[in-house]
Amino acid sequence: MNEPWVAFVEVVADLDSLSYLFTNFNHNIIEMNPTVRNILAVLAGAIIGGVVNMALIMSGPLFIEFPEGFNPEDQQSLIEYMPKFEFKHFIMPFLAHAIGTLVGAIIAVKIGASRKLTLALIIGALFFIGGAMNVAMLNAPMWFNITDLVLAYFPMAYLGWKLADK
Repeated sequence: MNEPWVAFVEVVADLDSLSYLFTNFNHNIIEMNPTVRNILAVLAGAIIGGVVNMALIMSGPLFIEFPEGFNPEDQQSLIEYMPKFEFKHFIMPFLAHAIGTLVGAIIAVKIGASRKLTLALIIGALFFIGGAMNVAMLNAPMWFNITDLVLAYFPMAYLGWKLADK
């Protein structure tokens, strides 16, 4: 008969230790070595920004229908159908690149210990490198390449710094 109470006490003890961990999490991060914290901030910003980017890219077909026969998960299909794309087909990729960079920069600035503008711009540079690789691999219209490279990365990283560093 005592066994259910013992199990209950063990669960409460576990919850208490989890509560301690979460209440002291911010305190532990604050005491972390600033260089390590900045590196972790950039990693977290790049990963979370990348997830946001991919989520928006993958949700694009929910809003804008692609040409018949196009497979968004196939790189060769993307290269083949790129000339058939209209302006509307480039809206979601641009938003994904811009919002992914913005979110990544905000995360990096919020977690980072110092040099927060630098952290945000590192996120912008990482996403810019990915965008430049896309320009090199895909045959997108020049207006999109220029708009994407000029507006989606460094300006959004700077905006992320401004929004998060308050």
